[in-house]
Amino acid sequence: MWDNAYLFREMPVHRAVLSLAVPTVISQIVTVIYNMADTFFIGQLNDPDQVAAATVAMPAFVALTALSNLFGIGGASKISRCLGTNDGETAKKAAAFSIWTAFAAALLYGVIIFFVKPQVLPALGANMEIYGFCSSYVFWTITIGAVPTVLNTALAHLIRAEGYARQAGFGVAFGGVLNIVLDPFFIFVLRMEITGAAIATMLSNTAAALYFLTFLYRIREKTVITPNPCCYSASGGIPREVVLGGLPSFVMMLLGCLSNSVLNRLVTSYSNEAMAGMGIAKKIDMIAFSVAQGMTQGVLPLIAYNYASGSRKRMSRAVQTTLGYTLIMACAATLTLFLFASPITRCFIDNDETVSYGRDFLRVICFTCPSTAVNFMVITVFQATKQKVQPLLLSLLRKGSLDIPLMIFLNASFGVRGIAWATPLADWIALVVSLLLFLPYINKFKQEQGVQTAAEKQELIEDIQE
Repeated sequence: MWDNAYLFREMPVHRAVLSLAVPTVISQIVTVIYNMADTFFIGQLNDPDQVAAATVAMPAFVALTALSNLFGIGGASKISRCLGTNDGETAKKAAAFSIWTAFAAALLYGVIIFFVKPQVLPALGANMEIYGFCSSYVFWTITIGAVPTVLNTALAHLIRAEGYARQAGFGVAFGGVLNIVLDPFFIFVLRMEITGAAIATMLSNTAAALYFLTFLYRIREKTVITPNPCCYSASGGIPREVVLGGLPSFVMMLLGCLSNSVLNRLVTSYSNEAMAGMGIAKKIDMIAFSVAQGMTQGVLPLIAYNYASGSRKRMSRAVQTTLGYTLIMACAATLTLFLFASPITRCFIDNDETVSYGRDFLRVICFTCPSTAVNFMVITVFQATKQKVQPLLLSLLRKGSLDIPLMIFLNASFGVRGIAWATPLADWIALVVSLLLFLPYINKFKQEQGVQTAAEKQELIEDIQE
């Protein structure tokens, strides 16, 4: 039995949820902070062009997170279900498949971006003033840094599947803190400006990936998570289950990149100050986004394990507990960001026009926090319980299919400040669909739970009679 069996099977649900979710939330917040650190320190140069360049390059960089989610979340879901049925051998094969396929996909993506950069960056919104800054940022963070960036996040998801949430959170946080330390050194001391920020990001992700590999080596005798290529297997339906399990998160992140690209193209047509303001607002809002993401990703292994082991009551309680915690934090985030939008934005850049745009954008997009919390929880439950169509549909609704047409329409109708409303409108529409799909599904589990309880009572009566 591996070390964390008690956490998944017997620990009180609220403690189990917090044990898995809190380290994940902290690591997600630190990840957002270190992503914001680039924007913050670049903003201290008081050059809207460089802030705009980092914003324009971000969708191409975030695509790396989509790759890590595809194999990390998909692999974690499969591994947790295998552990729930005591199938350690298949779990080990799924882990090796996830690690090495993620490595190959990241390497390929970095090479492709290097060769198509002259076509991709203008398509993302890079104009003549910021193209050079974008090119340098993309070279270091993607061409050089793709593999460690993807492995960093993917390995965190995988070791979390065995209950090592604290170690996963530490590894991600370690990379984030290192990035925050390296940013000012490369940007200001070495005077490398945006290039220095990119190098700092690449080095911090490399350090975090090395931490995870070292951790796996230390626990190699008692873990199913292994980078040993001899355990790699594409048989037994492993590729299908891993990919389909991670596909909703992959699609959501990828469509998020597409959505941000369209947003960049629309906003950059107004001014670089508007582009910088939108970029700052999106980065700030990512803190609230990361809380919901961290809570749901953290408890995915708990839900998947108890689903596979047949513990419907424990699974339902884990879902309810997580959703309650997440909604409370999401509502608090909305209130805070709305009330303090202006001073928070000014922390990033002392440019009045940019601050004005950032404040207005932030006061609009912060209303996605509660809907995002519910949508993420619903998608996570579907992923953990081997459902394929529902999470994919919800991922498509949240990003791409609704918000892009809304952005184009609102831009034509209300101008640059109307564009931001596309994000909350699309997310709240997705929320309605989420509830329509989720409530009948979760009621089915409650009915199964009732059947289990009745069977247990009958068995107890029979034991007493005997």
